[in-house]
Amino acid sequence: MTSTLNGTRSRGHAIARSLLTDTSPGTTDADFTRWYAGRQAELRQKVDRVRLDSMRGWHLAPDTGNLEHVSGRFFSVRGLHVRSDFGPVPEWYQPILDQPEIGILGILVRTIDGVPHCLMQAKVEPGNCNGVQLSPTVQATRSNYTKVHGGNAVPYLEYFRDVPPERVIADGLQSEQGSWFYRKRNRNMIVEAPAEVAATENFRWLTLGHVRRLLATDNLINMDSRSVLACLPVDGDAAAEEAGPGGDDWTAAVRASLRPDAPRLHSDVATLSWLTDRRAWHQVVTAPVPLRDLPGWQRTRHEIAEREGRWFSVVGVDIEASGREVAAWSQPLLAQQGVGVTAFLVRPIRGVLHVLVAARAEPGYLDVAELGPTVQCVPENYAHLPAAGQPPFLDLVRAARPEQVRLDVELSEEGGRFWHTRNRYQVIEVGDEVPDDPGPGFRWLTLHQLGALVRHSHYVNVQARTLLGWLRSPA
Repeated sequence: MTSTLNGTRSRGHAIARSLLTDTSPGTTDADFTRWYAGRQAELRQKVDRVRLDSMRGWHLAPDTGNLEHVSGRFFSVRGLHVRSDFGPVPEWYQPILDQPEIGILGILVRTIDGVPHCLMQAKVEPGNCNGVQLSPTVQATRSNYTKVHGGNAVPYLEYFRDVPPERVIADGLQSEQGSWFYRKRNRNMIVEAPAEVAATENFRWLTLGHVRRLLATDNLINMDSRSVLACLPVDGDAAAEEAGPGGDDWTAAVRASLRPDAPRLHSDVATLSWLTDRRAWHQVVTAPVPLRDLPGWQRTRHEIAEREGRWFSVVGVDIEASGREVAAWSQPLLAQQGVGVTAFLVRPIRGVLHVLVAARAEPGYLDVAELGPTVQCVPENYAHLPAAGQPPFLDLVRAARPEQVRLDVELSEEGGRFWHTRNRYQVIEVGDEVPDDPGPGFRWLTLHQLGALVRHSHYVNVQARTLLGWLRSPA
């Protein structure tokens, strides 16, 4: 049985109901395991590292040495000169991915037996460390969905073009990694299906609660899915009504934090003023430079890498894959050095869960700074710096006791652009050792405050969106 999500109140209750439902009649844990194993066996790919100058369809620009696609579309790898007063290093050079196109990341929602389900896709990407991961219903750049590659059409794309307003649940432009992308944005959409849309073999209808539970599994829910799911509007009052009484102190603090009238340390106006001040206060000045002779980086036939082996490198790959719009292609990928740490410190304040966000300035952001996790770094990159240059609060994350850890999962970043790039995502509960005023670059916000900001563009970064998607559940 299928019904539509009509009206703000009914939609809020339906979303809360889906968050509280961790399986569905057609997708038990055993059903999902069998389906996912089948997709892993069927959707195979062969990925070989190749020389940067031998990638099919790519060339090194003769005047700059930039890596560019022969079509002039998709993306390129360019050089960037950065000067910034944010962090311990005031000036540097780096490669950066330049992808000016706005792609579509979309999840289709259908109500089954009174519970909204998301249409999730088993998708293989060349940079995934484990082959198949769960992606949104649609995950496509403009070059992909306009078929610049000459391949097949993107399944279900028609549901995200010219959508009637009443079927739009969430829709916004969101940034991606500002340290690796130059002003990249994707359209993050959640759309209600107009009819009983069937799931083809590489797709599965799952409840929001089921997807959230799977998010705690290493390298299963991909970055694009996590980004879109964080844009979901969660009605705190509806969630409390659907959840009913009961639960432990943690659950009570989370439910209180989802409510729009929950007590908070900082008003919405004060929060926006603080972020605006950070954006105005910090200077991040960028200028394009040729990739060929990038200071501090060395170039071989197989990679472009930082001379000290830190940060990341640029590599080339050749791919043969099944279940994709194109069966074979080449491309560059960015490879992070080491496994990163991405963590929210959280604590109940007057019975309401607050998360400690950081105003992070990164060279690729469109508007200087966005709200990010408390800690977001690869610790090895800071090992050569003195104590004053270490990321704030990293020591608390590393020293967390087991009973403080609410989430600890390794998750891959987007396998279409990054090679085996993984970060350890954590939610760490702390106490009064982190004060109400933790310093000018940090603020305690409720889940409702952070969720409201996600509904707008360029406020909450992609790493924080991953953690927010897991945290915002009344279960």
